[in-house]
Amino acid sequence: MVSENKAAYPTRSPKRWVIGITGASGAIYGITLCRQLLNAGFHLHLVVSDAGWRVLKEELGWNVSNRLECVNSAFGSAVSEGRMTYHPLNDIGASIASGSFICEGMAIVPCSMGSLSAIASGASTNLLTRAADVMLKEGRPLLIVPRETPLHAIHLENMLKLSRLGVRIIPAMPAFYNGPQSIEDIVHFIVGKTMDNMGIEHNLYKRWGQPNE
Repeated sequence: MVSENKAAYPTRSPKRWVIGITGASGAIYGITLCRQLLNAGFHLHLVVSDAGWRVLKEELGWNVSNRLECVNSAFGSAVSEGRMTYHPLNDIGASIASGSFICEGMAIVPCSMGSLSAIASGASTNLLTRAADVMLKEGRPLLIVPRETPLHAIHLENMLKLSRLGVRIIPAMPAFYNGPQSIEDIVHFIVGKTMDNMGIEHNLYKRWGQPNE
C-alpha cells in the first residue's frame, strides 16, 4: 500500500529558473534578465551555447577565455552564495538535464534559429537543448525570445510548432509607445515582457495607459 505521508513527495522550489543564452544577437537581453531575477530573489541555473559566448565577447566586450571566471565576474556574490549556478554546455549529466530537477521553468534569451530548430525537432544535442526538452516533457513553462530578421518559412514553422506545444514565443521586438530614451529602455522593455510571461512583477517599462510619475 502506498503511504500518504506528504514528506515522501519532493519539495517544490518556487524560486528556481533555468536561463539559456544562445548565439543570436542580443545577449544583453539574457544578461539583464539574469540580473533582474537575481535582484528579485530567484535562484538561477545558467547555460550558454558556444555561439552565445562568442556574442558575449563581440557585443559586450567580455573576456570569455575562462567562462567560469566570466560568470563570477558578471554576477559576483550570486555565484559564491549559490544563487547562480553555471553549467557547461556539454555537461549532459548536469542537474537541469533531468526531469527530477524541480524548477519553475526555462527562458532562452536570446534564442538563435539553430537552437530553436533543435528544440522543435526534439534534438537534445547539448545541455541547453536537453534542458528545453525536459521542460516540454515535464509540462513546465518554456519561454523563447527569438532574435532574427527576416524570417523564412522554416523559422516560422518551427515557432508555430513550439507555440502549439505551449511554448511562449516572445520576439525581441521593442515597442515605442513608452517613449524609450536609451538602449537600456529598449532592453528593459523586452526583458519586462519576458518577465510578464514568467509571471514575475517588475517596473522595467511604462505600460500602455500608465500615467507619468
